[in-house]
Amino acid sequence: MPAEHDRTLDVLAGLGVRPAEADLTAVQFSTAFCGPCRATRARLQQLQRTRTGLAYVHVDAESHLDAVRALDVRVTPTLLWLDRSGAVVARSSGAPRPAELTALVEAHTAVRV
Repeated sequence: MPAEHDRTLDVLAGLGVRPAEADLTAVQFSTAFCGPCRATRARLQQLQRTRTGLAYVHVDAESHLDAVRALDVRVTPTLLWLDRSGAVVARSSGAPRPAELTALVEAHTAVRV
């Protein structure tokens, strides 16, 4: 498991992901013509404005095929949720419901005052 964790962190670091800088980091893999990807991105950006400790990284899957293969991304949107140590605390594929996004973010971050 540690080797896989390190490999995942190496791939994500190559995409500019820095989980140590936030309580929760959402990494979204998307494609240009994916409607659910746009809706998910908008919801995560909205949550980022209201929750401290949430970082959001958008990855164009078509431009990062090596990372897509290495992380076994098969559909878009795919979300990887990382804690501060870089551990994947959740992963989802396909269009998440807004309530699911909100619940996960609320469980790991504080309200921005």
